[in-house]
Amino acid sequence: MTVGLNRSEKAVVIEEVQAKVASAKSIVLAQYRGLEVGHITGLRSQARKSGVYLRVLKNSLARRAVADSPFAKLADQMVGPLIYGISDDPVAAAKVISDFAKTNDKLVVMGGSLPNSVFDAAGVKALATMPSREELLSRLLGTMQAPIATFVRTLNEVPTKFVRGLAAIRDQKESAAPAAAVPATDEQSVGSGTDAVETLADVVGDLVAE
Repeated sequence: MTVGLNRSEKAVVIEEVQAKVASAKSIVLAQYRGLEVGHITGLRSQARKSGVYLRVLKNSLARRAVADSPFAKLADQMVGPLIYGISDDPVAAAKVISDFAKTNDKLVVMGGSLPNSVFDAAGVKALATMPSREELLSRLLGTMQAPIATFVRTLNEVPTKFVRGLAAIRDQKESAAPAAAVPATDEQSVGSGTDAVETLADVVGDLVAE
């Protein structure tokens, strides 16, 4: 609560909220008139688990906290006794407050904002149906796991096949070398190619062995 604070205490509250707003991706407002203290405690517990900063604020302080920020237009919705949900996740605050309101009719969603975009209660509820950042990352990881496993297995197989291929080329060059004398330039050319293949095979072989 921010009721009855002196000037210095209000300044501390504004500074704290400004710090949260600076990194926020969403802010949601809800009226809590008639909501019992025990229910507010439960809501705060759920918000904490979801990484949502939840606080009952005097609207005049909240307006000062969002001034000159991407959430400044939200000031027009700051009417009545409000509880504020501020989150670094675009969806988390909407989810926590909307889900709680489904079973607690004393908590009434009023509106919310993403950076530079204000919306009403219906917009908050629509936002709450979207997957959170953590859920999206979890789904993405799940869809990537199988392809990654295949990719890693393929990568592990490539060096071995590469070394075997180089060795086969080296053996082929050695067995195809003519017994009769050939011009010096040709001997040097064949010798240089064989040495290069052998050197490369040795290097890659060492890498694979490591």
